Amino acid sequence: MHVALFKPEIPPNTGNIARLCAANELPLHLVGRLGFRIDERSIRRAGLDYWPYVDIRRGTDLEELQSNLPESRMFYFSAHAETLYTDIEYHVGDCRIFGPESRGFPEEILRRNWDRALKIPMSSSHVRSLNISAAVAIAAYEALRQLRT
Repeated sequence: MHVALFKPEIPPNTGNIARLCAANELPLHLVGRLGFRIDERSIRRAGLDYWPYVDIRRGTDLEELQSNLPESRMFYFSAHAETLYTDIEYHVGDCRIFGPESRGFPEEILRRNWDRALKIPMSSSHVRSLNISAAVAIAAYEALRQLRT
């Protein structure tokens, strides 16, 4: 099972997601330009003691991610999707992809992958989206629940 962040912008969100990935031995793919640095000095300064246990994989774009994981089904999480994340039967090797925190996926990416776009429902119309680290946790643990039962 894989987690991918497309152009992540906020270091603490990525840190929380990296911790979740380390705790569950999930590869974390960081795709595209990052809104922060992940060099050794920056990691040490942030005190991320779990960072050595995160299987970090860098990629330039979503096409490279797909070519690196040719057997994986790619699921794009978006508040604009129609299919619920719980309506999917997950398989080993699936990849869950999350867009930039401030704007989500560009419309063209969602349109191109609409049949694999998933949403996490929210009751209130006053909140545009969940925090990305919460969304990754919800999606990852649903897949783990299905695959470990």
